[in-house]
Amino acid sequence: MNKNELKPASVFAQFAKINSIPRPSKREEKMIEYLTEWGKSHGLDTKVDETGNVIIRKPATPGYENRKTVILQSHMDMVCDKLVDVDFDFDNDAIQTYVDGEWLRAKGTTLGADDGIGCAIELAILEAEDIEHGPLECVFTRDEETGLSGAEGMKAGFMTGDYLINLDSEDEGEIFVSCAGGRNTTAKFSFQRVEPAADAFFLKAQLKGLNGGHSGDDINKKRANAIKLLGRFLFQTMNRYEGVCLAQFHSGKLHNAIPRDGQFIIAVPQNVKENVKADWNVFAAQVADEFHVTDTQMVWSMESCEPEAVIEPTVARNFVWALQAVDNGIYAICQDPALNGMVETSSNIAAIHSTENELNILSSQRSNVMSNLDNMCATIVATFQLAGAEAWSSDGYPAWKMRAESKLRDTVVSCYKELFGKDPVVRGIHAGLECGLFSERYPNLDMVSFGPTLRDVHTPDERLLIPTVQMVWDHLLMVLKRI
Repeated sequence: MNKNELKPASVFAQFAKINSIPRPSKREEKMIEYLTEWGKSHGLDTKVDETGNVIIRKPATPGYENRKTVILQSHMDMVCDKLVDVDFDFDNDAIQTYVDGEWLRAKGTTLGADDGIGCAIELAILEAEDIEHGPLECVFTRDEETGLSGAEGMKAGFMTGDYLINLDSEDEGEIFVSCAGGRNTTAKFSFQRVEPAADAFFLKAQLKGLNGGHSGDDINKKRANAIKLLGRFLFQTMNRYEGVCLAQFHSGKLHNAIPRDGQFIIAVPQNVKENVKADWNVFAAQVADEFHVTDTQMVWSMESCEPEAVIEPTVARNFVWALQAVDNGIYAICQDPALNGMVETSSNIAAIHSTENELNILSSQRSNVMSNLDNMCATIVATFQLAGAEAWSSDGYPAWKMRAESKLRDTVVSCYKELFGKDPVVRGIHAGLECGLFSERYPNLDMVSFGPTLRDVHTPDERLLIPTVQMVWDHLLMVLKRI
């Protein structure tokens, strides 16, 4: 299969155009301009709100004028991540895609199918002249990936439909009817640099090749977190040898991604440098065995490097002890049988970067139960505050609670069963969806979320299962005709 054979052709043509437009989170101006000009050039009612969200309205096809209005919604921004050795400018370069069997991938970067493929489906429906539907509102929100600020900034009344189909899910055959709420927790250690001991030997340790993944949807897969692994080794080493000092620590990029690589620089006494190197090799082998199912491509390295000023020892020790102690991964599982054992509450230590006088830590917490989300955030804040850091949590976004009765859900399920001869899975998702914020502004809005199959989103391994795009397209067109 080559890219010219991808089906539906109209959807993949739109996706190719979208991937030629730079659209990092918070820097979606080129995409906003493209969508606005596209809508107006097709003679459709097109508006942009003060936040930068775009809505394009399409009238009903003849005979469907009295149907209720359906909102189709996707986010226009994408997570921008790349392999460490790939030269790529997300503000200017087009995503380079290729077909790998039944999967569509990008060359060394995130693919942008989260949620560019949802945007492409919307544009293909707006452009189509041979499908049947009632009144449509196609909504494209900005900055979903770094805080859902597009949905947060949308005022009541911007959307006027009765039903909303969010196209930001990643498992074809699964209909999502609830999502987790989320908050970010930030910590900061302030320090002074000091000169290392006269006999200090400097080592740079690097870890890369982890799978990483989405900090919500992949948190239950027991994937390795580079920050936690590097922190473990530092804790072990500082406990074992006196005089070990930390100079730098860098790992992770985004609050919603499990960190897949990282590095630190330490100063160790000359008489233990060979012991530390041996310990690193033993630790690498132990961790490789620990994660032999989920992370099979780990790359560990340690080499000497140039001396530099180090972080004052008390702060460095407190920082490392906090890394060892802080919660990461699953905290609680949903007890509601309707949610089928889904993760309820979790935390992800997402990024740490040292500067001349600060260690800055970013983490994200998620839960379908808002009181437990508060508790999880408080646990992370307390851990870092006990270690002497400043720590605080953002306001975040709310959970989307499952409706007991939903005409839209019933229609979506019945159409799926009629098309494919089997029942879809109806469930919640541990990731955050904009539906949570919409449910606050539009409490009577009946919503579901579904989409084609994506894997390893938020990483350079992101890929789209090509045949599922046709399945979602056929399903969505039947729903629009039936609703």
